[in-house]
Amino acid sequence: MHGGTLRIVNFLFVQKRFCSQQVRVRFAPSPTGYLHLGGLRTALYNYLFARANNGSFILRIEDTDQSRTVPGAIEKLHDDLIWVGIISDEDPMRGGPYGPYLQSKRLDIYKENIKTLLENKTAYYCFCSENRMNLLRREAVKNGHVPKYDNKCRYSTDSEVNEKLRNGVPYCIRFKLSSNIEIFDDLIYGRVAHDITQVEGDPIIMKSDGFPTYHFANVVDDHYMEISHVLRGVEWQISTPKHLMLYKAFGWVPPIYGHLPLILNSDGTKLSKRQDGIRVDSFRNSNIFPLALLNYVTQAGGGFIRNSDVQLYTYENLIKQFDIKRINANSSKLAPEKLLELNKLEISRLLSNQNNYKFLVERVKKIVKEAFPNCKDKILKLDEDYIVTTLKWAQDRISKLSDLVKPDFAFIWVIPSSLPDITSSKCIDAIKNLDKKLTETDENSLSTDILKLYLKELAEKNDVSFPSLMKTLRKILSGLEKGPSVVEMIEILGKNETQSRLKRCLP
Repeated sequence: MHGGTLRIVNFLFVQKRFCSQQVRVRFAPSPTGYLHLGGLRTALYNYLFARANNGSFILRIEDTDQSRTVPGAIEKLHDDLIWVGIISDEDPMRGGPYGPYLQSKRLDIYKENIKTLLENKTAYYCFCSENRMNLLRREAVKNGHVPKYDNKCRYSTDSEVNEKLRNGVPYCIRFKLSSNIEIFDDLIYGRVAHDITQVEGDPIIMKSDGFPTYHFANVVDDHYMEISHVLRGVEWQISTPKHLMLYKAFGWVPPIYGHLPLILNSDGTKLSKRQDGIRVDSFRNSNIFPLALLNYVTQAGGGFIRNSDVQLYTYENLIKQFDIKRINANSSKLAPEKLLELNKLEISRLLSNQNNYKFLVERVKKIVKEAFPNCKDKILKLDEDYIVTTLKWAQDRISKLSDLVKPDFAFIWVIPSSLPDITSSKCIDAIKNLDKKLTETDENSLSTDILKLYLKELAEKNDVSFPSLMKTLRKILSGLEKGPSVVEMIEILGKNETQSRLKRCLP
């Protein structure tokens, strides 16, 4: 109870502090791979927070570690965000008043700010070689200590530093950590305190190649881009005291921090960038709709009022409902079974609006053509009316559009390649009579009840068991032993196509 009260007080305090300042948040990934569910959750919650507070959402690319940059990753990440409907107000592509938004294009800014810290003595040149650093690490491990820099160069005199600079000795720049513990109010976790000096020595803020490290560039960029709130994964929480020390060294006001709890796999293990099936493009390629995926992420992320039923919320509703105070500090597990339920709901939602028909029809056409590349001459018409009718019939039977080309539904698009031999079957007369009945009947009058009644009468009049007749008809119409009912097949195929398939079996 006390912890919950403290968290509310902390939130009200920071809310009051920024009540007159525009909300500006950022999603700042590194282009070292592809967007996955953890990154998507971070981007989404920043986006929702910005939109809910009439603020700005910035996409910034943190590519200071050039050795790990994956070619094409920036463009792919931007494309994935657009696909899910997370549109940035400022980014490397469209630019903005606080650009550049690519850290590798901001090196001059970092160098100027490094000078500030060197001049006020909160940073220093470090000439320690890689060999010495390796020896320190090995010695620490050998003695059971946490490997960390011993701050040797912090105590170099000005003359020692100048001599090494004149002699061209390679160096990096380190920041002087304070022995004082930086306590801060986390929007999600409440009051947090980490003694960063227990786990690391003075950190490098400018590498020997002239590129800044993540921590330094992160602070400088957040300041100059006037970021008001930083919402990021909880794995960065332990680094926040270091960032606050940098803000103090510059004399800047830090943003408000909130750290999002871990998302776990359904078995409780941590998500991994190398894990199959968590990349956004893998969901995209498997015909999951963007809104379904976003709702899926919120199921594990918190921040919303949720009941036990699976419900699909529109973008507008997600923005309206999002409340950072409702994010639970505990890690949450993904529930993969909910994703298909949400995608099914999205198919129904899209079908409820005729404006979406063209989009859905084009998607289905593409899926069908890709599924049956060698059956062009056997594929049925793919006009809009037929596909929309099929979708309406199938919406309670499928979870993804690609389910429409699974074996149970292939008959909708492709004429079965195999036919049952009915020349000696008692069913042949019944099939002839069914063909005749369809010829005499107007298609609009072929209701479900009428078809059911007629098929039963057909079996009785031709002295054929009803199950046997249905099995034969199902095989003729679809090539399946099991599947949708014969009545449903006739309804979805239509009168003409049903007769065409019946005639293929008649002598």
